[in-house]
Amino acid sequence: MLHIICRIIGFSKTCLRPSVSATCVRLSSCGSTGPKEATLIENDNILMTEEEKRLRNALETTITVPTCVDLTPVSGFPDEFLRTRRVRIYQPSKNVMQSGTNNLGHWVLEFDNRQRWENPLMGWTSTGDPLSCMKLMFTSPQEAIDHCDKNGWMWYIDVPRTEREFKAKSYALNFSWNKRTRASTK
Repeated sequence: MLHIICRIIGFSKTCLRPSVSATCVRLSSCGSTGPKEATLIENDNILMTEEEKRLRNALETTITVPTCVDLTPVSGFPDEFLRTRRVRIYQPSKNVMQSGTNNLGHWVLEFDNRQRWENPLMGWTSTGDPLSCMKLMFTSPQEAIDHCDKNGWMWYIDVPRTEREFKAKSYALNFSWNKRTRASTK
């Protein structure tokens, strides 16, 4: 009967069925298929006013200091010390007692020796200067120079000697029969 009514009205049988689709419709415009996560917002940020946020942001930023900093007024060194003492910047040589080359690339800042005397009882050398035995290490000579300029110290650099070229020798040369290279046994 339904079949006849559909012919009279002009509908097909399929029109009377409920239209249910098995396809999904994507409502987002992005191409991600994974689950979306909400961004985490700290509770402090939600409760803060705009003025408090601005102050907090100002406290978290870095402070820029001018490059020409002079620490001489606050360093505590007397003016006589700053005018007369010199600082030596050098690269220390390798320790001859050890074959390793681990701690060789640094530069040392060292004060000159002042106020030395010989102890009359034992003959030891004594000093009243606490800075004469102090050594500061830096990775480059420019860092040491900047440190000296910042503190107002006079400095000079001892340039390290360049290494000599290594000449390869053979153990067999000790026994060669050549007159120039033969070692005399007399």
